[in-house]
Amino acid sequence: MREPLQRLMTNLNQVVVGKERAIQRVLVALLSGGHVLLDDVPGVGKTLLAKALARSIDGKFQRIQATPDLLPTDLTGTNIWNPQTAAFEFRPGPVFSNILLVDEINRATPRTQSALLEVMEEHQVTIDGTTYPLPQPFFVIATQNPVEYQGTFPLPEAQLDRFALCLSLGYPSEDEELQMLQRVQSGMQLSSLQPCLSLEDVENLRQNVLGVRVELILQKYILSLVRSTRQRDRITLGASPRGTVMLQRAAQSLAFLENRDYVIPDDVKALAPSVLAHRLITAGGRLNGAIVQELLDTVMIP
Repeated sequence: MREPLQRLMTNLNQVVVGKERAIQRVLVALLSGGHVLLDDVPGVGKTLLAKALARSIDGKFQRIQATPDLLPTDLTGTNIWNPQTAAFEFRPGPVFSNILLVDEINRATPRTQSALLEVMEEHQVTIDGTTYPLPQPFFVIATQNPVEYQGTFPLPEAQLDRFALCLSLGYPSEDEELQMLQRVQSGMQLSSLQPCLSLEDVENLRQNVLGVRVELILQKYILSLVRSTRQRDRITLGASPRGTVMLQRAAQSLAFLENRDYVIPDDVKALAPSVLAHRLITAGGRLNGAIVQELLDTVMIP
């Protein structure tokens, strides 16, 4: 299964410069069956990365630009009266896709954000008592701007817990920014990307990830990390059991991406900040990532 993964990485690197680690983490979320939240300042490539991944997978892609007037039915769809048949017909919304990009998700109201809870966790939509399953695979990429709070609605903890990973891309280096200018001058554009993976390839990759071994001693290490977030005085709300499961799945995906069929402690340590930090509520405004790093330094490594 290394060949399709290599094709995907090559495809993404054609338009996304200097973000190998971020690309790898997004693929970890995709292969683990979760979703990803890209949380960073404007203009660093969040939407570009999401679009590039969507174009690389031969599936249905939908983009939602979140605004305060966005309604839940604008996401999920609704029943519309058809006068010709004298009956209501369900018109599916943009969530009925394989790759869903929710741009600036924190600009949507809490009511609209809550419409994504069932969608992201159960991969289904319930309208007027009828449940409609979503196409598979289903992957949500959401972006938000953490430095501009005017007209935004912070994501509730229940919504944040649905995201497998929360990533920050950061500014490119000087050489990487020069490469960006050169690619723009040469005419390299997102529209030139062609699909390199099919939906069947993605499902096969996910099934292979489930076969990556996690020894009992490593499962206990994952438990120790997560449970320690519930025992610190500075943490008012620790990571949920969903976070425990997602940390193991993410570690399996990272091991698979690095061509191993077994998980090592370094896989868990590398992903713990991205998987756990956004699930914590801390006192005193301390950066959650710093607290997770403290836990990694204190919890015994097997």
